[in-house]
Amino acid sequence: MVMFNPNAKLREEAFADRYSCIVVDDALKDPEQLVRYAAAHRDAFRPSAATAYPGVSLAAPAHVANDLAGYFALNVRRRFDARRLVNLNCLLSMVTLPPAALQPAQWICHSDILTLDPQQCIQASVLYLFKDETLGGTSFYSSTRSPQETAEMFDDSVRLSPTAFTQRYAITPGYMIGTNPYFRHMGSIAARWNRLIFYDGRVLHSGDIAAPEKLTSDPLTGRLTLNGFFTCRKNLVPRAL
Repeated sequence: MVMFNPNAKLREEAFADRYSCIVVDDALKDPEQLVRYAAAHRDAFRPSAATAYPGVSLAAPAHVANDLAGYFALNVRRRFDARRLVNLNCLLSMVTLPPAALQPAQWICHSDILTLDPQQCIQASVLYLFKDETLGGTSFYSSTRSPQETAEMFDDSVRLSPTAFTQRYAITPGYMIGTNPYFRHMGSIAARWNRLIFYDGRVLHSGDIAAPEKLTSDPLTGRLTLNGFFTCRKNLVPRAL
């Protein structure tokens, strides 16, 4: 069964520094189906050992991942410097950690670029599966420091204790909201029920968790999202930004 709404319209939201985000409203024909699946499997959600995601995740069903891959290939891939899809990691996720439980890497924005072959790129997607929009959408950032300084800060966010990181950078525990001395806010996409966004994995971003007291591990009321990470071969001739 094809999950995606054939009448859904794509639009492009442009940010500073020539980056943009693809937004698709009313993306799924039956988004409640995914919520029901997540609720039925709530005990299978686990913290990720491989990422700094501030919550719990569960691998999406294979047919969901396949439909997302097909939608990306047909409607989205050509809008990025992406050719053939090499790998898709597709997860149902919920942000659950209170601010006091966050580690320094979770206090700042991040990108989805890990160790990639120079001929590969990565795109990401988020599908919002909650109706309380105050649980937060997604914001995008650019660094105000040199690449070397920024890389050192990211290394320190993993290496240093919370106390040492605060002493060095004057950043205190909590979810990142807006511009700070190290990162400039470029733009935001508000959360909306059944809204799907796609963006370049190079872009620094963070969830807009302005009301962390509302976070819960219940898929029926929490900040449930479907997240996709698309590793692709780059185009032979790069797409102009």
